[in-house]
Amino acid sequence: MAANVVYGKRDLVVEALAQKIRSGALAPGQRLEGEHRLAEEFDVSRGTIRQALSELARQELIATQSGIGSFVTFDDKPLDQRLGWAQALSDADAQIVTRVLAIATVAPDDAPDLPAIVPGGPLVAVRRTRELTRPELPDVVSFENAFVPATGVLRDLPRTGLRDGSLSASLAAAGLRPARGEQRAALHRLTRDEARVLRREPGDAFLRTARTSFTSDGRFVEHVVSLLDPDHFQLHYTFGDQR
Repeated sequence: MAANVVYGKRDLVVEALAQKIRSGALAPGQRLEGEHRLAEEFDVSRGTIRQALSELARQELIATQSGIGSFVTFDDKPLDQRLGWAQALSDADAQIVTRVLAIATVAPDDAPDLPAIVPGGPLVAVRRTRELTRPELPDVVSFENAFVPATGVLRDLPRTGLRDGSLSASLAAAGLRPARGEQRAALHRLTRDEARVLRREPGDAFLRTARTSFTSDGRFVEHVVSLLDPDHFQLHYTFGDQR
């Protein structure tokens, strides 16, 4: 009598992707979708996807490339975004003033480029600018829209404001510490409203980044869409073995 074989979620993902590779649906050298997309496609956690990719690599059906990452610099000085931008800019010796424009509860649809993997439910939006202090009119060098889950103590942010003026401190007080995530960047032409906030002209080119972070156990931490002055900010990528 044949034995019954029970397949777990990881095994089902491995089998499905292996079949695509062997059938030619995924051509040699073709890049797989990212973890977020694969997790959505198979309706599993990102941890399950990582386990499946590890197994495919063990079977030599895919090759992984280690050491890929990105970081933002301000005037050529690296910014450690894990510290929060205010602390990171301070560590980079930037004379920056942060201004909170608004804190409000919003719907997920109000968060541009929010990955589908982020759980539904209300969000708290924190809108801020950062100004480079100068004797003359200050330069507004960034306009940031951050979205965090409207749960626990974060739910009260529209009423209480940020803890010590810091969104990172507010997230830490809620037990949310970013451990992993993804960031995308593109050239963006300012709309009329964005240009007004940034004191620029509509159509001016800015660096637009969308950064989504999660805790080590997969909980959503924050989604931040930033417009960054390319005269001061750059996005650097590293790849390969950095030894």
